[in-house]
Amino acid sequence: MRKTQGRRGEVAVELHSDVPDRFRVGLRLFALAQDNSRRELQVEDLWPHKGDLIVKFEGVDSISDAEALIGCELQVPRGERARLEPGWNYVSDLIGCVVFDAGREIGKIEDVQFGTGEAPLLIVGAGSKRCEIPYAEAYLKSVDLEHKQICMQLPEGMLDLNAPLTAEEKEQQAGSRTKKAWTTKDTKVHKGKP
Repeated sequence: MRKTQGRRGEVAVELHSDVPDRFRVGLRLFALAQDNSRRELQVEDLWPHKGDLIVKFEGVDSISDAEALIGCELQVPRGERARLEPGWNYVSDLIGCVVFDAGREIGKIEDVQFGTGEAPLLIVGAGSKRCEIPYAEAYLKSVDLEHKQICMQLPEGMLDLNAPLTAEEKEQQAGSRTKKAWTTKDTKVHKGKP
């Protein structure tokens, strides 16, 4: 929920749902706060407005009531979620799954990010180490949501892309930047086939 809207406790909601007409009057939702506390809400009224959905919840009747909801994530109860086609998963089901690469445990999924690429990125953590792994069909061997396990076969070296550079690598990188800066002005570039 992005901001308050109006004086009767309405909020502007940024939608992240692939399910058309997901929101309707009477729908039960949970508001997940940043401190991980949950509050059950029921939609009293709603309407589209400038790319957002304006929602009035039962029992949220003032601006100060609505302010308490700003920054919360709205979640649909599991029992009311739409069935997905095979191969599709809800982000909330992926969070907390343990990722394995060729049988070796990498870590737990902490987040899923969507960017410009086709495949969403799994943010996988193990202690203080984080890595980004594309959730791509080409790398997936199996997804077992019941046991919270995802088995993958990643290309060799992919996990090394997230590894911190050694002092020697930083030195080499700094040296190559200097060389590139010196030579790029006179380098010819042809647009064509690689």
